[in-house]
Amino acid sequence: MTTELPLTAGWRPHPRYPDPAIETLDDRFAPYRIFSAAVERLYTGCRWAEGPVWFGDGRYLLWSDIPNNRILKWEEETGAVSVFRRPSDFANGNTRDRQGRLVTCEHGGRRVTRTEYDGTITVLADNWQGKKLNSPNDVVVKSDGSVWFTDPPFGILGRYEGHKAEPEVGHAVYRVDGDSGALTIVADDILGPNGLCFSPDEQILYVVESRGEPYRKILAYDVADNGAEIRNKRVLIDAGPDGAPDGMRCDVDGNLWCGWGMSEALDGVMVFAPDGTKIGRIGLPERCANVCFGGSERNRLFMAASQSLYALYVNTQGVKGG
Repeated sequence: MTTELPLTAGWRPHPRYPDPAIETLDDRFAPYRIFSAAVERLYTGCRWAEGPVWFGDGRYLLWSDIPNNRILKWEEETGAVSVFRRPSDFANGNTRDRQGRLVTCEHGGRRVTRTEYDGTITVLADNWQGKKLNSPNDVVVKSDGSVWFTDPPFGILGRYEGHKAEPEVGHAVYRVDGDSGALTIVADDILGPNGLCFSPDEQILYVVESRGEPYRKILAYDVADNGAEIRNKRVLIDAGPDGAPDGMRCDVDGNLWCGWGMSEALDGVMVFAPDGTKIGRIGLPERCANVCFGGSERNRLFMAASQSLYALYVNTQGVKGG
C-alpha cells in the first residue's frame, strides 16, 4: 500500500523562454534545446535523492531517497507523489531489466535485487566468493539481459545511508549473467566506481571514478566481442578540481548526460559529446546525483538532485533501457 505525500513542487513557476538555466557551451548542444521547455521541480522533501527510473507502461517514475530509507513514486498524470517502498533497505541506483522488472542497488542489504511482477524480491548478487559486497551503487541492464553494477563502499562508511561496516572486498564493477546468474568482476582498478552506462551500440561502457586521483573522472572501456568483458581503459573526461560527476545516462546520439555538482556554478547536469567535449549544462539550485530519460517519447530528462526531483523536455531520446 502506498502513502500519498503532499505535492511540494513549485520552484521557478514562471520561467522565461528560453530558460536561462539551460546553457549551450558548444554549438553541438543547440539542436537538443527546446525553446519553450523549462526546468521544472516536480517534488521536494528528500534528504538525498538518487536512482530515478521511468516506468512508461504505468506512466510513473520511481526514485530513491536514501537516508529516509524509501523509494518514492511520481505519477505523470496527476503529479501525485507517494511512497512506493519503505523500508527500501537504503536503495540507491535503480533501473529496469528487459522484461520490465525493477532492479535495485541496496546499501542496507549490500546487494542487488530484482522486484518480480508479484512484488516478491529476488537477490541477484550479495557476495563475491563468500564475502559481502560493499554497497552496490548504480546499475544498468544490457540488451543481452546481463546486469552491470558498481560496488564502492560509500553506503557502509557511516550510518546515514546504510549500516556502518568494514569492507570485505575491494572496489569493483560486476556483471550478472542474464542466463546463468553467474557473477563476475569486469573491473577492479577503479577508485570509487559510481555511475555507469553503455553507449547506444553497447560497444563502450562508461564508469564514473569518484575517488580518482587527483580528480574525479569519467572512464571509457571497450566492450569485448563476447559482450561480457571490457578492455582499453581510458579517461574520457577529467572533471578537474571542482567537478563531481555522479550518475549518468546516454542519449541516442551518444551524448552523456551527467549529474554534477560541488558548487553553485556547477550544480545540475553536464552534457558531453561522445568525444568528451562539454557541450551543454542544465543549472539546478541543488547538486544532481543521477538522471534518467522518460516520458512517452523518452525525451524527458528526470534529475534526482539532493532534496528534489526535477525534469526537462529535451530534443533527443534516451537510449532504450537507460
